[in-house]
Amino acid sequence: MTAPHGRAALSIGELTDEQYGQVIGPGDADYETARTVYAGDVDRRPAVILRPRNAAQVASVVRLAQETGLQLAVRSGGHSGAGHGVCEGGIVLDLTNMRALEIDVEARTAWAETGISAGEYTEAAAEHGLVTGFGDSTMVGVGGITLGGGIGFLARKHGMTIDDLLAAEIVTADGELLLVDEHNHPDLFWAIRGGGGNFGVATRFKFRLHELNGVYGGMMVLPVTPEVLEAFIAEAEAAPEELSTIVNVWTAPPFPFVPKEYHGKPIILAMMCYAGPSEAGEEVIGRFRAIAPPLADMVQAMPYPGMFPPADPLLRPISAARNIFIDRVDRATAETIVERVVASSAIVAGAQLRVLGGALARVPSDATAFAHRQSKIMAHLSAIYANQADVDLHETWVEEFAAALRQSDSGSYGNFVVNAEQEQIREALYPGATGERLAQIKAKYDPTNLFCSNHNILPATS
Repeated sequence: MTAPHGRAALSIGELTDEQYGQVIGPGDADYETARTVYAGDVDRRPAVILRPRNAAQVASVVRLAQETGLQLAVRSGGHSGAGHGVCEGGIVLDLTNMRALEIDVEARTAWAETGISAGEYTEAAAEHGLVTGFGDSTMVGVGGITLGGGIGFLARKHGMTIDDLLAAEIVTADGELLLVDEHNHPDLFWAIRGGGGNFGVATRFKFRLHELNGVYGGMMVLPVTPEVLEAFIAEAEAAPEELSTIVNVWTAPPFPFVPKEYHGKPIILAMMCYAGPSEAGEEVIGRFRAIAPPLADMVQAMPYPGMFPPADPLLRPISAARNIFIDRVDRATAETIVERVVASSAIVAGAQLRVLGGALARVPSDATAFAHRQSKIMAHLSAIYANQADVDLHETWVEEFAAALRQSDSGSYGNFVVNAEQEQIREALYPGATGERLAQIKAKYDPTNLFCSNHNILPATS
């Protein structure tokens, strides 16, 4: 492949397993699978996919990208909605082969390589009655979800994933491996907790583990009206911080546990997770059951990994999505949500609402690069559809939906943002002093912006 002026050309045949790990080129049998990511509308063909097995090989891949001038994409689990884990004509650094996990039960810490999935980590920790909170899917890579923040089933009880991040090993743009924590390169440690993959390749994370022998949780389905939705969110806000909820207002798919007369009609499909004694959890969940007779109620005592339904590795949805924070779900907001969901012609259209607060909000807003600690409710609006020719229709629907819901909070959660221009990155993801500080750190550790396949933070200029 011809290199940019002044750069070395990329010759795939000269790339060795010893130096770079597994080498996958366009002519290899597993190339098509290896270049595929979760987002169904992302179809990019990299020049080469490299799967290193250790940090030294990661550093070699980073140096190769510098030498050739080719775009570098870093992939952990491939679940970025924007498809940041793959690039067109460039180099993909795929961490798939770096999945080692070392759990120190006595110290309640774990070192995890960043190619391991959240599900693999969670299952292994649960064998010891321990947990680190990630998101709500088993298939996401630990690397991506952590760098973006990590809001999941334990966010109100234990905070975000980054609040349990104790240290990291990072390969920077110059190919150097750094140990970062509160004492070593504290500026970089601050930046990677919410700043995404802008500053290097995270190869290992050290996490705090919490005792958790089980939860009272699962799925609850209710018919939805504006009154029901308003009451449901109010209960979620009033609940003790042991309870985290993910409230999906959807047009019901033909799930076997949803009565047929509700298929295609709006419902609440809520995931409830009470991280405490079952007796107390049952009492709290009872308040939600009293709002309206559930159409399905699977909330029960279970091991924490039971919160994660089986995932389909072949699922590649095409969707239009917007992510915003809102202040409240009052009657008018609830009416807007139900009306807009019903109006969509998508296969599945909905609003996912997550009440925040608790431990997440007790961390100072400037303690990490996640600047939205005081946001009240996260609203993720999406339309899943089949025909890419309908993209404008569904993008218009979701854009107008977001505009109708927007209140005083102008922020967004980077891990759920699909496409962001520089204006949104600086105003919604990393506003004010947070963005300015990140740009300075970017200039220090990645002045040429090698790590740009992300919600990109541009290096500050003097």
